[in-house]
Amino acid sequence: MAGLAPVARDSGMRSPPRRIAGGRPVIRSLLYLAGLQASRRDPAFAAFRARLEAAGKRPKQAIIAVARKLLTVLNAMLRDAKDYATANP
Repeated sequence: MAGLAPVARDSGMRSPPRRIAGGRPVIRSLLYLAGLQASRRDPAFAAFRARLEAAGKRPKQAIIAVARKLLTVLNAMLRDAKDYATANP
């Protein structure tokens, strides 16, 4: 529902790069900005982004991956009724 999942647009042998689509654009924008700030300020998310970029991911791809991980952490926090801890990711 957040629109952060990669969407395949394959056709036969053609397999272009995946892009994110669908979901709610406002939520996607907010999660992108939250992922950007988390990758700058939180050591665990910063290390995750650095690892992805070292593996060859483009910066925006890495930020979207951080946003997806942040969404997973937020869902777990709601499910467990716990506060954020740096060691989550």
